[in-house]
Amino acid sequence: MQLHQIDFADTKLFSQTFIDYITENDTLKEFYHQSPSIDNFAQQIALKKTFPKATRTVLHQVVTEQYKAIETAPQAQIDALLDENTFTVTTGHQLNLFTGPLYFVYKIAAAINTAKALKEKYPDYNFVPVYWMATEDHDFEEINHFHLFGKTHTWETSQTGAVGRFTPDGLQSIFEEINEAPEIFRKAYLEQPSLAEATRYLVHHLFADTGLIVFDADHPALKSVYQEVIKAEVLNPASFEIVSKTSEKLNALHYKTQVTPREINFFYLEEGVRQRIVHNDNHFEVLGTDLKFSSEEMAKLIEEHPERFSPNVILRPLYQEWILPNLSYIGGPSELVYWLQLKGVFEHYQVPFPMLQPRNFVLFVNKPSVKKFNKLHLSIQDLFLDEVTLRKNFVLANSENEITLEQETEGLNQLFERLVQKSQDVDKSLEGFIKSEHQKALKSLGNIEKRLKKSEERKMETEVNQLIKLKEKLFPNGAPQERYENLLNFYINNPAFISQILEKLNPFGFRMNVLMEEV
Repeated sequence: MQLHQIDFADTKLFSQTFIDYITENDTLKEFYHQSPSIDNFAQQIALKKTFPKATRTVLHQVVTEQYKAIETAPQAQIDALLDENTFTVTTGHQLNLFTGPLYFVYKIAAAINTAKALKEKYPDYNFVPVYWMATEDHDFEEINHFHLFGKTHTWETSQTGAVGRFTPDGLQSIFEEINEAPEIFRKAYLEQPSLAEATRYLVHHLFADTGLIVFDADHPALKSVYQEVIKAEVLNPASFEIVSKTSEKLNALHYKTQVTPREINFFYLEEGVRQRIVHNDNHFEVLGTDLKFSSEEMAKLIEEHPERFSPNVILRPLYQEWILPNLSYIGGPSELVYWLQLKGVFEHYQVPFPMLQPRNFVLFVNKPSVKKFNKLHLSIQDLFLDEVTLRKNFVLANSENEITLEQETEGLNQLFERLVQKSQDVDKSLEGFIKSEHQKALKSLGNIEKRLKKSEERKMETEVNQLIKLKEKLFPNGAPQERYENLLNFYINNPAFISQILEKLNPFGFRMNVLMEEV
């Protein structure tokens, strides 16, 4: 497998905010602590040295409990969490069915490889890669489907609330449609009691022997550790004003913000329910329910049942850093952009702001596509061109005839310049007429050039069709492959796919990776 790379900006796939962040543009530096380089982790380790021992103990107990049903649990990694010299690097994602789009795998690979690189750089410390499962998420429609071999498979269920608590009933029908599904997928979704357990089982076995910990923060003991923030943010919220002011600053710098804070940034969480908490007329309400609480009742509820409070996108990152001895968060471009809105919240609660590290971005080109790529004599940069430009450049590069009229256009411009000069001596009022005729002539010349290109394109119809099909294969429905295709598109025929990805990808090589199979 060959690795090629291209700068993020050259792909035209990323926002200017993300590009400015990764290139360390000065305008964004106040919104994060330090840039994501392996050398900067020394300072991050020093900051996180104050992580409470008591929290480590709770964390260890919870993770041990969560892995009790897995015979091959990474116990050495779990036990290492008790050591004050152990730190985590974390990526998080929704519980996408069958892992969802490919970048799910690339995020986790980046966390694993980051921990490995850190151990080599800082051998006196331990580094544990963590996949934080978004088990409290309630956006089921975002995770209930995946695309495989040109077909969309969807899980239908009437369950509501936090998706991690869903029972994976009804998934047998999907396996009936996918006879090639590996056994670990069947055991995960047909034998585990919840979607969270199914995802842990699947990810654990996909990334076996890498030291990865698959972590679920939906646990009463962990929420108890976070209790003081829950109470503060529900009864006397600070994050709304902090994030709003930061968002105003970013907007003033012409950066589009990703998330909008609410006055209360917690949901009420029970079986089948994850609804917003709002404050109205001296009492608290849970939207979509009949639940109402006075201030005193709400304070008591937080003390007795902190597990019923689920942080939203504003306070989930703080929760992560509160309960994990974490150094960096590895995320996609939109994720890292919204983290830039949150630094003030971390400062308010005196929690070290983590390093924000881009995940790996990958375009994977399999053998049949590599053969087409080579046959068409394309460059890596060509793959990221829009279809119109790609088609145009291909025809120009491969035509045996001269089909551009650059020389003719230049000659026409010179001719009309001379005509304008002549008109100065004869009748200056003719200048406007001559310039108008000039534009008409240029338009006619442009139309002739288009006809020439179309004619040449028809001669190359077979090659052009192959080109467009290759583009559609690598960017299905116009989307980057990694945001659309499912892991099984490649894993079924190549069970070593994940190990090959881990071998090739550099977590600190912040460029688009193009991986091409050997032919």
